Amino acid sequence: MGSRAGGTETAEERTRVCDLPEACVAHVIALTSPRDACRCAAVSPCFRDAAGSDVVWARFLPPDYLQLHQAPARRFPLSRSASTASAAASASSTKKEAYLGLTDAALLVDGGGMAVWLAKESGAKCVAISARRLSLPWEDGEFSWRWTPHPLSRFADVAQLVDCTCLDIYGRLPTAALTPATAYAAYLVFATEDAHRGLSFPDQETTVSVGGSAPSRHAVCLRPDPTDARRFRDDKVMDGVHVRGPVLRGDGWWEVEMGLLRTRDEAAAGEEVAVSFEILGWYPKRGLIVEGIEFRPI
Repeated sequence: MGSRAGGTETAEERTRVCDLPEACVAHVIALTSPRDACRCAAVSPCFRDAAGSDVVWARFLPPDYLQLHQAPARRFPLSRSASTASAAASASSTKKEAYLGLTDAALLVDGGGMAVWLAKESGAKCVAISARRLSLPWEDGEFSWRWTPHPLSRFADVAQLVDCTCLDIYGRLPTAALTPATAYAAYLVFATEDAHRGLSFPDQETTVSVGGSAPSRHAVCLRPDPTDARRFRDDKVMDGVHVRGPVLRGDGWWEVEMGLLRTRDEAAAGEEVAVSFEILGWYPKRGLIVEGIEFRPI
């Protein structure tokens, strides 16, 4: 960069960021995040062109993006406003459009037993396992659970608990299905019938583990009821135990956090995430509707 003898320089002699080749600016923006790329697009016209380039958005797409994007899978809009965008996503011509298509709608893969989409701000994978891919107790054979379609479900059917005394649900997911080096939370996605029974005592427990490590355990309650809780605590010591309750989602389902995990920089061959939900007491239970288990980045 040149300078005048007096230590000053003219505007023509200054090198501005926008004087750099677009490819250089795009390379720098690609080292940030989808959220930061969108912010950069508002800086100036040259930033807007670089931030919208395929060089940037290819960096934010998962390695198996083409396999997901081109798969003949059904798309399930994540919101009503996303329905139009998701319908056009399969015909996207740029990497940014492909990225936004994977954040607006979940792709049903694995024969419809799994849903995959991207977190809009980070680009990390979100994965939902359907009830069909979970291990459910069948102590009374076909009379324990009933498979039935549900108008709010993204999957073909859900599991409806008819009657049981021992309730434990297990799920497994290959760690390679998640984004490496990312913190996740696992959630049980469910609903209940009006005449549910045995789901309001705080003797429910979830576990989460990665690759055979010692599981983290958490006390939860799907349908908290103060009367049942007091009755339960009369017989059990629960001092100092935090019991997680359910949260109503925007899609009409309830969810309860099962626990946290973090994926490694590189998944080991055959490594899996294992999660479970269990009601410890042996008493009649009914009216639980299980849609699946979700893994979302935090």
